[in-house]
Amino acid sequence: MQDDEEVGAARHRAVPSGRIARLGSFGRLAGGVAGGMLAEGARRLAAGERPAMSDLILTPANAARVADRLSHLRGAAMKLGQMISMDAGDVLPPELSAILARLRNQAYRMPPRQLDQVLAREWGADWRRRFRHFEAAPMAAASIGQVHRATLPDGRVLAIKVQYPGVAESIDADVDNVATLLRLSGVLPPAIDLAPLLSEAKRQLAEEADYVREGEQMRLYGERLAGDPRYVVPELEEVLTTRRVLAMRFVEGRPIEALAEAPQAARDAAMTALITLVLRELFAFGAMQTDPNFANYRWQPDTGALVLLDFGATRAVPAETAGAYRRLIEAGLARDLDRIRAIAVETGFLGEAAAAAHRPAIDRIIAAIDAALNRPGAFDFGDRAFVPVVREEAKAMIADRDTWHVPHVETLFVQRKVSGTALLAARLKARVDVRGLAAAAIGAAPDGAASEGTGAPPAALSGHDGG
Repeated sequence: MQDDEEVGAARHRAVPSGRIARLGSFGRLAGGVAGGMLAEGARRLAAGERPAMSDLILTPANAARVADRLSHLRGAAMKLGQMISMDAGDVLPPELSAILARLRNQAYRMPPRQLDQVLAREWGADWRRRFRHFEAAPMAAASIGQVHRATLPDGRVLAIKVQYPGVAESIDADVDNVATLLRLSGVLPPAIDLAPLLSEAKRQLAEEADYVREGEQMRLYGERLAGDPRYVVPELEEVLTTRRVLAMRFVEGRPIEALAEAPQAARDAAMTALITLVLRELFAFGAMQTDPNFANYRWQPDTGALVLLDFGATRAVPAETAGAYRRLIEAGLARDLDRIRAIAVETGFLGEAAAAAHRPAIDRIIAAIDAALNRPGAFDFGDRAFVPVVREEAKAMIADRDTWHVPHVETLFVQRKVSGTALLAARLKARVDVRGLAAAAIGAAPDGAASEGTGAPPAALSGHDGG
């Protein structure tokens, strides 16, 4: 979601809610991109060039067209674009990264009339009688819904998340259309089978669009974390919650990025709490909120507590997925680098073809991260000296499209949360005893020499994708 002043500057723009309207919107996008391709192709041919198809698609003008159209559609189209831009930035061509990155900062809000129609459908025509005051201007906006502040007659202040119309009904088509965009861009090798991933993405997004389900997940997290002052979970207002409207108590907090200006101790405490939570999700709760978007966290300077928001992406963590991470952590704690590589292949973190073709590079990557994690003291996420080594060694692997590998979808969702958490820790330059937290999470008690330098698996905890 976005801060108040950003949303305040956004323009009203009705969300296309019908299937035909959304299909027409994608059709206009395709037409505009095709026109841009023809113009750019003619220009380059006249200059004596023979441009590739992907070069014609990924022009600045087409980047603007795609970003604007997807942000207009919102929903799954916009959310997938945001997810891809965060998760695969090092793999995508710069032009496509630019298209998708724009979606993280481009917000439109529903016109008042459309907002009123949505709320009337969910709460009845006299819905305003339920409140002493309802702020028409949203205080935050995202890909699936926008959030309004409201005051009940008894004085309680709520945050009301209202889903954009048509989002839930258009998920399948939107996912397919974004996948087509990726295929046309030339980013994905033809041999990559996206079907399982696309199917799971559709299921996940359908669950995120069910606000009754999200409210229940929020309630469960509140129970799991009750009594721990490091975390605040909003209280669900069940009477006002429907499949398309989520009502909760409003909780004060500053954007998590505000911690960047806080003292080192505050940054360290916040990220220690957040990494602890990720490990508890993985090994204790058996459930994880898998969206690491920074806007899903707020920070309370007075107490140091983290406010947890947006539980739509919560999913069960299968025992075999948790087991794979446990085995990687055990190998990392033992500093058995050969075992780390072998387990990474066995559990699907690494593809067999990539491990065979690029073993020396993989070994150097593992060694670089192991060395960084095993320096004395807490792991300094702000010290990214190992990142250039990792990126340089990974170049050949990324270029070798024949060995690309898609891990199991359950691993992908968990790793997205793990990597996003490491990215935030790097942004805040936090120092965290990752080794101790990992050992405690799996019940390992490092002894003597091990406690001086216990490692953790590179893929699982270091966020080696750059941050």
